[in-house]
Amino acid sequence: MTDEGASRTGVATERGEGGEPAEPDASGGREVPEQRAEDRGDEVSAAVGLSTAPLDEAEPTGGTAVPGSFGGVRAPGAGGALRWTARELVGWGRWFWRQLTSMRVALLLLFLLALASVPGSLIPQERVDAMAVQEFRENNPGLGDFYDRVQLFEVYSSVWFSAIYLLLFISLIGCILPRSWQFVGQLRGRPPRAPRRLDRMPAYTTWRTATPPQQVLDAARARLRRRRFRTDLADQPGHEGQVAAEKGYLREAGNLLFHVALIVMLLAFARGQLYHSEGGKLVVEGSGFSNALPQYDDFSSGQFFDVNDLERFGFTLDDFDYRYSRDSVDIGTPTDFRADVTYWTADGTEKPGVITVNNPLKVGDSRVRLLGHGYAPVITVTDGQGNTAFSAPVPFLPQDAGFTSVGVIKVSDYVGPDGERTQLGFQGFFNPTYNIDEVRGPHSTFPEPDYPVLTLNAFEGDLGVSSGIPQNVYQLNTDNMEQLEDGEGDLFRFDLLPGDSIDLPGGRGTLTFEGFENWATFQVTTREGNSWALVGSLAAILGLTGSLFLQRRRVWVRARTGDDGVTVVEMASLGRTESARIPEELGDLAVELQPEAPPVADEERSREQDGPDPDPDAQDHESEDHKPETDASETDASRDDRPERRDDDEPDSASPEAAEGARP
Repeated sequence: MTDEGASRTGVATERGEGGEPAEPDASGGREVPEQRAEDRGDEVSAAVGLSTAPLDEAEPTGGTAVPGSFGGVRAPGAGGALRWTARELVGWGRWFWRQLTSMRVALLLLFLLALASVPGSLIPQERVDAMAVQEFRENNPGLGDFYDRVQLFEVYSSVWFSAIYLLLFISLIGCILPRSWQFVGQLRGRPPRAPRRLDRMPAYTTWRTATPPQQVLDAARARLRRRRFRTDLADQPGHEGQVAAEKGYLREAGNLLFHVALIVMLLAFARGQLYHSEGGKLVVEGSGFSNALPQYDDFSSGQFFDVNDLERFGFTLDDFDYRYSRDSVDIGTPTDFRADVTYWTADGTEKPGVITVNNPLKVGDSRVRLLGHGYAPVITVTDGQGNTAFSAPVPFLPQDAGFTSVGVIKVSDYVGPDGERTQLGFQGFFNPTYNIDEVRGPHSTFPEPDYPVLTLNAFEGDLGVSSGIPQNVYQLNTDNMEQLEDGEGDLFRFDLLPGDSIDLPGGRGTLTFEGFENWATFQVTTREGNSWALVGSLAAILGLTGSLFLQRRRVWVRARTGDDGVTVVEMASLGRTESARIPEELGDLAVELQPEAPPVADEERSREQDGPDPDPDAQDHESEDHKPETDASETDASRDDRPERRDDDEPDSASPEAAEGARP
């Protein structure tokens, strides 16, 4: 749309490098070099401050070739060498600091931190499952030694992971501090004055009105403030007035909030690693647990955690309920796990509680989570003298989805038929739904106890429990033991149903399978910084949303009295990035402002509808005055003489999006 059309209809139009000015210059549209330099300075100053992103400092160039990397001549003597060395160290330090605090390095470190976390989820960790790490070392001796050298079994406490973590922490702080200071300065400042040539802005519109300039500016300022723009009313030389407005400060605030939230999350992660405790415990149904270090099956903690700070509480597993699907499609899939407990706190108060997979028991700062379950056959063993040598439930560990479970029974207080003290050991399988074939041998086909069978082998000798060397309660060391044989010389092996009993060979007593109990494994954790991590993650999402969907932009409204006494209104808008919302917003502002500053063309059309103009020649003369006369050659020259736009100054108004124009 031409300027004449815009002035007659009041429609906001977008102006770019190829647009024509609304009012010709006194030089007939031609620009002298001094004028172009002044315009370029106005445009640069108008775009300054739309972002607080730090710019890379330019390295010094030119000058005489010197041996130093940062300029300067090395003076002779020891003093010159010291000064030259200090200058080099300071220069390289500043260069390293600029690189470390740049946005690209921060993103690179964040990517490296995520990449470094991958081995921690793929390789068993020493603090999480020491038995799995030991098994990995035994199965892969060469690879296990390599993993030990590069600390892959302790990823999150390794030197290289800590280095990435600390560098990212320093990078974020070094990036946030200067940007925060600049942002505070922008909040305290005033919107910048309008450039001399508003028609060079990406979005621009103009019209003529009979409303006085000051009244137009007051109305424009009121509407801008209604749209939550920060405004500044200023006079310019030549009896011109303007309203400068700015909006979108929350974009940079969101950007800073995102970076601060990352630091909060890093601090929360560090505190959680240094002050955490984590332990596991297998509890048989009807048994209890007290939150003390000797009660744990396995326990790990951070470097700054004091075991004396463990929460004073305990609980008893009253009942454990479980359900598995029997549908043909998803048969054997777990559907429900529920542990009913009675827990007590430091003041002695007892309360009932329920622990499910996604609903841990919360006692103070500790969380008790349900991890798994299995079966514990109840075994009774009598010795060769007829006395009860062992009677207790023995947990068997499941090995597959059908809960084929393996376990051992160690009878250390046993007296043989000859009156000599010795020890017995049994190892085998407990299958809740028993089946046997030539390939797998005895195994279970379903997790629930539809047909429970206990299958065992018997050994006699030294269990090694008195040697002082720690042993795994779920493994049997048969190095100093012999397997028992039946009367025919075959290895003694037997299957028992609940309630069955069998005589041990050689008058060694009996073994009775009384039944079975359920057991459940619980994880008790105390971790600092969880609430801060949650707050940091929510703040990061909020800040990222603001930095992505909000846009920093500026609007200028200028009103001046033309040579014919009619007020000329100019409006322009500039954003940090190119967006179709910029001209649309400017068009909406122009439409809202035109009731207080109606275009002159509307009044002329209303007079034409009322009746013919008494002086047609005067009307033609007036129309001629309103239409700017520009020569094609002058327009082309004006376009060519315009300064080349820089990417940092303003968006590319020659793009197809910018050429669409602002809507009314």
